[in-house]
Amino acid sequence: MISDPDMPAIDIGPATHPEEQAAVGKPSNARMIGVVAAGALLITAVNITAAVYFYRGINDLRLVERRLEQLGSFEQRIAARLDTVNNGFQSRFEKLDSQLQGSFNEVKGSIARLEQVVPLDSDDDMSSIAEPSVIATSAMAEAATDLEEATEPSIVDAPRPPKKRIAAPPPAPNPSYQRIVQPDGKIHYKKIN
Repeated sequence: MISDPDMPAIDIGPATHPEEQAAVGKPSNARMIGVVAAGALLITAVNITAAVYFYRGINDLRLVERRLEQLGSFEQRIAARLDTVNNGFQSRFEKLDSQLQGSFNEVKGSIARLEQVVPLDSDDDMSSIAEPSVIATSAMAEAATDLEEATEPSIVDAPRPPKKRIAAPPPAPNPSYQRIVQPDGKIHYKKIN
């Protein structure tokens, strides 16, 4: 080293190699790249997982939408069948009503004939009391045959009415739900927290 005594000396610090300075002072570029690559890989994996779940959710939503569209047509078919059944019952009830009216008219006619055959006179003699009973019995027999004719299966095709069943009492309401009745008659239940 050549030194000039008149020049001030510059202290440059301890003499070390450049590789040692990089290791001691700041991290290397390779480590930084590795950390950044690992972070990017982790974010990519999370994004792919989220995309798969979102795709499945969208497919499930589309499936539900298709089923809801089919529900509308199903509702229309059910409503049409209910209308058909309702019309059938209504026509059958009308037929039964007309048959019952006819039967009632026949019974009323038979009763009217009975009243005409058996006069209720209080002026009759006591000896003639036996005579109206014979007439009344024959008139009753005639009315009974008229009634039997009216109740023949060819005239009345009504099935027997079903026995009335006693309905079981409804279960007690769940205390964790509140029953709400809308003005239009719909009933909703709301969970109480």
